Amino acid sequence: MSASGDDRIAPSLALVLERYEEFLLVDKGASGNTVSSYGLDLRRYLEDLTGRGVTSIDRVRVEEIRAHVMMLVELGLAPSSVARAISAVRGLHKFMMIEGDAAADPSESVELPRRARTLPEVLSVDEIVAILEAPDVTTVFGLRDRAILETFYATGMRVSEVRTLTASQLLFEHGLVRVIGKGNKERLVPIGRSARGWIERYRSEARPELLRSPAAGNDVVFLNSRGAPLSRNALWKMSKEYALRAGVAAAVHPHTFRHSFATHLLEGGADLRAVQEMLGHEDITTTQIYTHVDREYLREVHRTYHPRG
Repeated sequence: MSASGDDRIAPSLALVLERYEEFLLVDKGASGNTVSSYGLDLRRYLEDLTGRGVTSIDRVRVEEIRAHVMMLVELGLAPSSVARAISAVRGLHKFMMIEGDAAADPSESVELPRRARTLPEVLSVDEIVAILEAPDVTTVFGLRDRAILETFYATGMRVSEVRTLTASQLLFEHGLVRVIGKGNKERLVPIGRSARGWIERYRSEARPELLRSPAAGNDVVFLNSRGAPLSRNALWKMSKEYALRAGVAAAVHPHTFRHSFATHLLEGGADLRAVQEMLGHEDITTTQIYTHVDREYLREVHRTYHPRG
């Protein structure tokens, strides 16, 4: 399965997109960058419609557009990017109505959801890298913290999933981590070379030092000074501390990495279903619309679109 192209879009919808992109270039004189940005948003939108069984532009209802927008919000796309996606969708539907291919414009009443304003701030790739490089890796705890921060960003895992991660869940020979999520449900998440390298270095150079304590002996990967699993509070403080050291002004906590992970993948071109699978979102909307995603395809998407894949 390819990580790019229009093979995940119904042929009739792919033809609509082709016509609209030609209109933007020829009739509107839009720049190549504008057409590319709108094309990315619209391919995602049309993939979503196809997944819902909608294969004709005149069959789209406002409910499907709103569900798509909320999906972008739930997956962690930045509010500015959600706004751009809505603009792209509105432009497409207005064009199809003017062309006579649709009787009405279902996107007219769709607005940016208020929930977007409450999302944690999404960091830029440069800000993420600055935070990742903030720990002093010449120390036991700095090496551990670097490995933890890399894990957060590489996998989009939740705090509870990282703090309870065990060695048996690291499937590095396959480039995967077996994550135990909410409700004790498992999922396989790709993990890039950078994070794997820091975890391996931590396990060989720093973790043995932490295991010398009386509480040692458990299989949990990331340990505190007593050899026990780190608390949620410790991970929150760690994220904040290194953001301050890196000079990042945003209020950073572990979930910031999760939102940044999703946003950077999506804005790089990854499709919604793959990111949904990696985040462990079972059903973002009211119905189950996602299909099973092949594990090799997830690895391909992660390698292609994650900044540190």
